[in-house]
Amino acid sequence: MNDKSPGLPFYQMAPSEALQYEGILSLLQHFRWTWIGIIAMDNDNGERFVQTISPMFTKSGVCFAFIERIPNFSFISEIPGMLTQGTTINEKIFSSNAKVVVVSGESYSMTTFRLLSYFSENDDMTKKVKSKVWIITAQVEFASFVFQRYWDAGIFNGAVSFEIHFRNPPGFHQYVVHRNPSRTDEDGFIRDFWQQAFECVLPDITSDKVEGNICTGEEKLESLPGSLFEMSMTGHSYSIHSAVYAMAHALHAMSTSRLRHRGMAYGVRGKNLNQQSWQLHHFLRSISFNNTAGDVVFINQNGETASSLDIVNWIIFSNQSLHRVRVGRIDPQAPPDQSLLLDEDAITWHSWFNQIQPLSVCTERCLPGSSKKVKEGQPPCCYDCIPCAEGKIANQEDMNDCDKCPDKEYPSKNRDACLPKDISFLSYKEPLGISLACCSLSLSLITALVLGTFMKHHDTPIVIANNRNLTYTLLISLLLCFLCALLFIGRPEKVTCLLRQTAFGIIFSTAVSCVLAKTFTVVLAFMATKPESRMRKWVGKGLGHSILLSCSIVQAGICTVWLATSPPYPDVDMHSMTEEIILECNEGSVTMFYCVLIYMSCLAIVSFAVAFLARKLPDSFNEAKFITFSMLVFCSVWLSFIPSYLSTKGKYMVAVEIFSILASGIGLLGCIFSPKCYIIILRPELNNREQLIRKKN
Repeated sequence: MNDKSPGLPFYQMAPSEALQYEGILSLLQHFRWTWIGIIAMDNDNGERFVQTISPMFTKSGVCFAFIERIPNFSFISEIPGMLTQGTTINEKIFSSNAKVVVVSGESYSMTTFRLLSYFSENDDMTKKVKSKVWIITAQVEFASFVFQRYWDAGIFNGAVSFEIHFRNPPGFHQYVVHRNPSRTDEDGFIRDFWQQAFECVLPDITSDKVEGNICTGEEKLESLPGSLFEMSMTGHSYSIHSAVYAMAHALHAMSTSRLRHRGMAYGVRGKNLNQQSWQLHHFLRSISFNNTAGDVVFINQNGETASSLDIVNWIIFSNQSLHRVRVGRIDPQAPPDQSLLLDEDAITWHSWFNQIQPLSVCTERCLPGSSKKVKEGQPPCCYDCIPCAEGKIANQEDMNDCDKCPDKEYPSKNRDACLPKDISFLSYKEPLGISLACCSLSLSLITALVLGTFMKHHDTPIVIANNRNLTYTLLISLLLCFLCALLFIGRPEKVTCLLRQTAFGIIFSTAVSCVLAKTFTVVLAFMATKPESRMRKWVGKGLGHSILLSCSIVQAGICTVWLATSPPYPDVDMHSMTEEIILECNEGSVTMFYCVLIYMSCLAIVSFAVAFLARKLPDSFNEAKFITFSMLVFCSVWLSFIPSYLSTKGKYMVAVEIFSILASGIGLLGCIFSPKCYIIILRPELNNREQLIRKKN
């Protein structure tokens, strides 16, 4: 097996280092430890360890608070310099806020770590050391020099160590118990160890004088501290044990195979004896057996065993005795995401943690509703928690960025969840919609009653004097205006969207045109009474009807062009309101909508101007002054409508338009027809021809 010729394979009885690295990373990820320190020996193995895990851990989101290398010493003269350097390293390690430290080294490295901590000049070190969780690689054994036997090893209490899986072979414990110097004839190591461990001197038959305590040979190995001597087989010894048995089984298999060919010539057998070295590899590659501990040992074609790693919790008592508790294992045969098997409840943490799982992070976790922002010049694990911007949420801890909610959802108050938006439109089922609908119907009923009253008294002077046909048309237009407000209430549909603005524009323009025609008729009638007036030829020739028809046709033409080019349609607005999805009627062409409003405003302004000029004409039933007030109300309502309409959204924007329709209609109905209804119903004695003639004279 020592043949170093090219092509001869190497058989590895211990688990691969890659499995251990993956196990450490899995352990860190399991406990969410992202801020750790690294301690490695200052040699080639330590450098390889650091260079291997650095990119591997960084890729998985683990950052390093420090990476320190413990110096080696080969001569006694190097110890002072090593201690000085070690003191500086200790101060840096124990002053760090990283609570987890990964330790890599050789089997003897623990003696060096204990030496450094013992001679540390940091007065407050003991308190800070207790806040560390040590993760120790499988190569490091809990060993001590003899002079360290009484040193307090409590700083390593609760450490988590990776160890090669092992079991004590039958009889091993009894074998160790019964070992003593008298039974080791050719084992000089046992004599030296015995004298140092028990601080006594074994009698030497070649020497007559013995100084110090004399060893009886009956001292008990189990009485020694665990840091000095363990009664169980270690993982490294177990690997050697399995390797020896693997060689024995391979030799036995090769020998058995040769015995099957005893008919071969002696010369051939001699040739085979010279080739035993390379022939043995064939049998090792396929070896599989149960060792004395009952574990299955087999070597694959790559020369590797499928050994697992145990995760062991170190419990160190006040008398420095060590108790190892297996709390988990790394299974190389399991899928990568299931390779770590861990019993958290079985872990005993250092007393400083009060049996609460330690947390080792550079920055506390960012709660839902905030995202991470890496601090400039710091590792990715050191960050600030920034609240999510408007419209975004973070529904998990430590999110790198906040996510935008879908269009149909909105962020919660804490910005940690997306909530479904409510569907919003002016409904008949809500108080605002019910109130406006009731007002619309009530005003329609009042208008119908006024129309009925005028039709009943159609032969009375007050009805005749104010152009009966235009009055009827105006009342019918107002009735339809109040009813068209109902088109704005309810879920927007294709038909209602087409009719809303166009019906409102045409009907209201007709109403204002009636007012304009009535005003022109009054002015024309009084101008025709002047001698030699040219206006006489227009009296009685249907001027009022012409004005009404022409003004209404213009508005109807505007609405027709609107419907033909870019008609209104049902639309969904998901962005204007944060918590609502607005169902609305899109105007199609905003320009055409404002053309309708502008034209209607022009009619109202002209009507107001003409009525204002005719307000003092002498006529008992002259309604010019009432038209002036009605147009003043009308213009005021629609001037305030535009800023209110533009500053509101959703159903309240619709409510503003309905209110403007009802308010302007009330202005026309109240200002123009309430005085006439008062005379017709309450003062009928004033509604006669004699009264009319008396007022004129």
